[in-house]
Formats: sequence, structure tokens, C-alpha cells
Amino acid sequence: MATSLAAPLAPEKLEMVSASLGFTERGTEKLYFYTFEPPEGVPQTNLAIREHRVTIANARPVAGQLSLDLEGFALVPHRTAVRDFWDEAQTLALGHREAAEIVKAATGAACIVVFDHTLRRRTGDPDRSPHAPRQPVARVHVDQTVRSGPQRVRDIMGDKAEALLSRRAAIVNVWRPIRHAAQDHPLALGDARSIDPADLLPSEQIFRHRSGETYGLAYHPAQRWHYIPDLGLDECILIKCWDSDEAVARFAPHSAFDDPTTPPGTPPRESIEFRTIAFFD
Repeated sequence: MATSLAAPLAPEKLEMVSASLGFTERGTEKLYFYTFEPPEGVPQTNLAIREHRVTIANARPVAGQLSLDLEGFALVPHRTAVRDFWDEAQTLALGHREAAEIVKAATGAACIVVFDHTLRRRTGDPDRSPHAPRQPVARVHVDQTVRSGPQRVRDIMGDKAEALLSRRAAIVNVWRPIRHAAQDHPLALGDARSIDPADLLPSEQIFRHRSGETYGLAYHPAQRWHYIPDLGLDECILIKCWDSDEAVARFAPHSAFDDPTTPPGTPPRESIEFRTIAFFD
């Protein structure tokens, strides 16, 4: 298993829930999935997802101990000035600036570039039309890989990329609920120190005009899982998606999950994630 500078959090000392997470099965071919209708005769994906029952610890009592560079995720209090994240103008003008400030304060990085955001509203609707709301991702994944992380920097930063990549860089997501607390389908977060790198399985993510690469995760019973229940509108979760520094947590696998303690009648989850690149001196 992966080694670390400090032992993983001890979930046995915390309240826990039991839930199913979707893990990626190992395959003999390069894993892939199309984000749009694939060519005729080509399957949408060759990913095989198998659910495993895991225990997920309530990390609220130890929230102050969480670190992007140890566990790979952290809880940050933040009250947004954005009144409606579904208003693109507000999100671009205010939300992106706020996300940069949050990551800069949490990491101490010299510069933050916010390059993307994604809104999600759980509907249970499989509609893949361009205007359908994005759904929570119900399989364990990491947004970047050792290959796609640096490539994302090159795609975004152009001619400046190689100089920036000569120093430390990291991709960090800022994830927050919108409209109401995230009681429905919260995020399960894998402690990076409990994840064996050999269990991170790269898969090609095929878009219409480019391709990227993400990780799925093979199941291992030694993995440690945490969540922040009832994440409020004045809170964010920071998630490490890639780090060029091999001495710290580089990848934090995560997944939406069906929390068995969610009260009946809870409104479906709505959330936004901002994707940022942190550049260090």
C-alpha cells in the first residue's frame, strides 16, 4: 500500500454509515468513455463498474485536522456573494474570483487560475441532451491523472506552461452545495494515504474536440472513506485532483453516494464545482 508521512485518519473512532460505492474493474484494454454519442457500433464505454459496500466515516469532528496535502481534501468555511449560481454571469464574475481566493488561502500558492465550473442537479433523469442538468457522478473517480494533469496546464496556460510546470503546480476542485445543504447524495472522499497508486486506473475521457484522462479506482478493503454530512451553503470542500509534488497527497478519489441517513423528503442535491490550478513559487 501507499506510504505517507502520517497515518490515515482513524475512521473507527468516528460515527460511520454503510453505503455502496461504484469501483472500476480492471481490464485488459485501455479504458475509455465517450461524453457524447459514439461512432456507430462503438460502445459508449468499456468501463465495468462494480459496487462494494464500504463504511464511510463522518469527518465533521476532525474537520479542523483535514489537509489537502495529507488526506487530499479539506473543509473550508466560506460565505458566497453569489445569489444564484445558475446565473452564468454571476458565477463567472463572482464565483470564479471567490474560488481563486479560497484555494489561494488554503494552499499558500502564488497564483490561482480558475479554468472551469460544472453545475449539477440530481434528477435521476438519464437525459443526455446538451441542456439537461449534469448529474452527480456515482462512481469513484479522480478528475485528472499523472498524464492529464500537466496536459491540462499546457492546454490552459499555453506558452507559459513549461515555465510554470518547472515549479510545483496542483489542480484543486472547490465543491459546494447551492440553494440548500447537501444532505442528498453527498460526497464520499478517499483518504489519499490509504490509496495504493496501483489501484488508480486511467481511462480516456473522449469529448467532441479533445480527449482527457481520469482515474477510476479499483476496490481495496484498506481504503479509508470519509464524508461531511449536511454540508451547508457557507461551506466548501476542497479536493486534490493532481499535484506535481510527489511528497504530498496527489489524488483524492471521490464519489457521490446514497446516504442511508438522509431524511425522507430531502430536496435533491444541487452543487457546483470550480476547477482551479494552483501555481507555487
